[in-house]
Formats: sequence, C-alpha cells, structure tokens
Amino acid sequence: METPVESMSVNGLDALEIPTLSPRALIWRRFRRHKMAMAGICILVFLVLYSVVGAFFVSESYANYTDTSKRLQPPSAEHPFGTDTVGRDILARTIYGGQISLLIGLFAVLVETVVGVLIGAIAGYYGGPIDSILMRFTEAMFNIPQLFLLLVMAKFFGGKIPTIQLFGRTFSGSVIVIILILGLTSWMYLARIVRADFLSLKEREFILAARTIGTSNLAIIFQHILPNSMAPIIVSATLGVANAILSEAYISFLGLGVRPPTATWGNMLDGAYNYIETAPWLWIFPGSLIVLTVLSINFVGDGLRDALDPRTLTQ
Repeated sequence: METPVESMSVNGLDALEIPTLSPRALIWRRFRRHKMAMAGICILVFLVLYSVVGAFFVSESYANYTDTSKRLQPPSAEHPFGTDTVGRDILARTIYGGQISLLIGLFAVLVETVVGVLIGAIAGYYGGPIDSILMRFTEAMFNIPQLFLLLVMAKFFGGKIPTIQLFGRTFSGSVIVIILILGLTSWMYLARIVRADFLSLKEREFILAARTIGTSNLAIIFQHILPNSMAPIIVSATLGVANAILSEAYISFLGLGVRPPTATWGNMLDGAYNYIETAPWLWIFPGSLIVLTVLSINFVGDGLRDALDPRTLTQ
C-alpha cells in the first residue's frame, strides 16, 4: 500500500514532468475550444479560396461581359447563380467581387491600424501636452459621421481618379478613395485602446530597466511596449475587416461605392431591390456572401478576444 509521503512524491514528480505550454500554445488551445471561431475560420478559408481559386477558372472579361439577350435568367446549368439586368454571369461576378470586397476590408484595416497604433502609442508613451493634443484630435474625429463623409467623398472623388491596372486586374479609382476614407475615419477606438495599454505598460519594471540602460524611446515603443499590446490590436483589426466590408456594401448599395467595371459584393446589390420578388437571385447570392463573411470574421474576432485574454492564458 502506498504511503502518503510516497503518494505526494509521485504526484510531485508527475507535476514536474508535465510540460509547460508556451503562451502561443495556450492561445491556440483556447482558440480551438471556441467552436464558432473554428467554424468562422473554415468559412473564411472557403470564401478566400472561392474568390482566389475561382479566378483561375473564370476570366475577368467574362465576368464583365454583357449579353442583354440573357438578362435576368434564373440559375441554370449554364449560369449557376443566374444573370443580372444586363446579362452578366452572377457567379463570375461574385468571384471577382469577393476579391475587391476582401481587399477593401484588409487594406482599410491596415490604414486604420497604422494610424491608430501610431497616435495611441505616441499619446500614451509621451503623455503631457502631446497626449492632450492627440486625444482632443481623436475626440474631434469621433464627431465626424463616417457614413456621411464616405458618401460625400466617394461621390466627389470616385469618378475623378482613373482606373488602375494591377496584377492583370482593372480597379476603379473609387476603390482607393473608399479604402482611405474607411481607414482614416475608423482608427479612433483603436488609438484609445493602444493609449490605455501604453499608459499602463510604460510604468512597468522592464520598461524602467530599459530606460536605465539607455534604450531609445523608439526602441522602447516598438520593441518592448508594442509587442505586449498586440492582443487588443489583433482583435480590433479582425473585427475592423467586417466593419469595412459592411461600410463598402452600404454605399455601393446606394450607388456611390466602387464604380463599374469593378465588381464588389456591395455594388452587385445596387438596383437588386427592384427585383426582390421577380429575380431574387440578384440579391440572394451576393447578400449571402456578405453575411457569411461578416459573421465568420466576427466569430473569429470573438475567439481571438477570448484566447488572447491575459486573465485566462494560464487556464
């Protein structure tokens, strides 16, 4: 029979032999437990493959080809998603429209993240008058209605920027306008989050030690504090992609978004409300893709938020 002392020694030895998981492994383990986040990842992978791999089977010229003799045809073997009001194949347009919608979401968030992190980091690290000026500027930006500005600027600049040829694709100049406006009017929440993290972290012992040995301010900001603030930045950027895609869909639905010939899921909905009952395929397919994309990104964002929560990384 095993004595209590022997039992304690065995249990203690077993405890010592249990491998300690790294923070990354803990984050991945917690993320995997979030079933909706894993489902969101699967849906996103499918949508990306649909938009990228599909372009190898369908040309952009075919997606933009009009044939009025085939207008408003329902889904069939020749056109699985049907045709639109000018006879264009909706399946082909959702493939290329997905590329632009995802591109707008990613690049708008890139602009948002760069601006938000820089302003938040500078305000939080230096404090004092710099912090006051930057935070007053941030509060002023909060008072600018993003959707109204997006509509006005897209209307004013959308037709004045010429089309761009990139990677064999033809992009409407309005794509750049929308990316910049979305990015430059969405960074305020992220800046506040980063500022709060910097205010907390700059007084920690490892930062004081770095200052003591003469580390430059830029090195402290980008090499010591910023890596420890990545969790909220990643979550905010993930959710920002969904918001950017939705915002683009709003204005494209109103006819002021990305201009033809460039297709997006949003501008494919422009005018579809006139055929809600007579030609429902005009809005069902692009609308469903938008809903799936936004929901899956939100699920992934929720999973990242839970997985990156510092209070639960030891669980």
